[in-house]
Amino acid sequence: MTAPSLVPDHAPWLAIVGIGEDGRAGLSPAAAAALDAAEVVYGGRRHLALAAPLLAAETRPWPSPIDTAYPGILARRGRPTCILATGDPFHYGIGAELARLVPAHEIRAFPQPSAFSLAAARLGWSLPETACLTLHGRDLFGIVPHLQPGARILALSWDGATPAAVATLLTERGLGSSRLIVLEAMGGPNERVREARAENFDLSEIAALNTLAVGVEAAPGARIVPLSPGLDDAWFENDGQLTKAEIRAVTLAALRPRAGETLWDLGAGAGSVSIEWCLRHPANRAVAVERRPDRAERIARNARALGVAPRVQVVVGGSLAALSALPSPGAVFIGGGVAEPGLLAACRDALPHDGRCVANAVTLEGEAALLAAFSEAGGVLRRLSVAHAVPVGGLTGWRPAMPITQWVWTKP
Repeated sequence: MTAPSLVPDHAPWLAIVGIGEDGRAGLSPAAAAALDAAEVVYGGRRHLALAAPLLAAETRPWPSPIDTAYPGILARRGRPTCILATGDPFHYGIGAELARLVPAHEIRAFPQPSAFSLAAARLGWSLPETACLTLHGRDLFGIVPHLQPGARILALSWDGATPAAVATLLTERGLGSSRLIVLEAMGGPNERVREARAENFDLSEIAALNTLAVGVEAAPGARIVPLSPGLDDAWFENDGQLTKAEIRAVTLAALRPRAGETLWDLGAGAGSVSIEWCLRHPANRAVAVERRPDRAERIARNARALGVAPRVQVVVGGSLAALSALPSPGAVFIGGGVAEPGLLAACRDALPHDGRCVANAVTLEGEAALLAAFSEAGGVLRRLSVAHAVPVGGLTGWRPAMPITQWVWTKP
């Protein structure tokens, strides 16, 4: 479904009205007037009840799935129509979704304070210093990258069971001393704010619509995802097919992640490079291509454990065969199968200008392919070697890992 033309041939006809627990009483005069002028009002049943009485308007509760209502909304173009939403419709609300279908100049929006703003006001927290996210319709593990010592988090819950599930997750990660504050029905007559520690969370009868505040407190040895690239290998379930931590840190630096880019991770193994790419920025995505189904399943588990599962697409198959169906990349990493004929050339062709290709090889055949690419296209060719101190009898010596040949190329 595409948005109508941006040519301003229609005056504003779609009103998006944020409504709080105080219902019509909390609406501004302009928002109330836009609501009353609508011929049709869409919203959840709770929203429609909060907005009552709706004098002459036809009410249409949201269907499931909600996007099945969009064609009917677009068919009303030019006629006064109102959408009711919770709080600020453009902060994890329906506003942004509708703005992809209806030009902004045809919309009048009347936001209320978001749940984040209301919660911060109740707690005295600074919003710019607080991570604001949603767990509604999202994997619970999406909170994991935000679990930093001393961090403050505000999260929109999926339902009344979400706070207890987060408490269990925190406790399992050594963060059981963290404060959990559950805020329900903020701004209305039934508002309630309750607090418990994660390790002995005992709050019950939590409303389905709630906001969860977390003040993270970490015990020694807590499982905190580091902010630097090159996570310890133990973070990744693997069968030995893994870009090791030191090489991974250099590889990520060579890939130069930028916000919103997609990475192709070919021969992904345990998916460590894909996952760390996505950890660099919440808008980054990766496609991990792995030939073996058991490793592909392992990649998915690793991505979930580190909180980036929705942003790592796992494709089972050979790298070269998979390329034509993949979204356009901003960068490509080849960690396995670099000697496959035609693979390096296909990756170079797929990159946009200023796109980066990084390929690692441990075999002589792979090294020969990288040397040929370097001779043809230039770039940077280097050898990386790491050694670890290990016991040798009663003393200590160096045990070198297999050296890595790495080719780095930027498309001119």
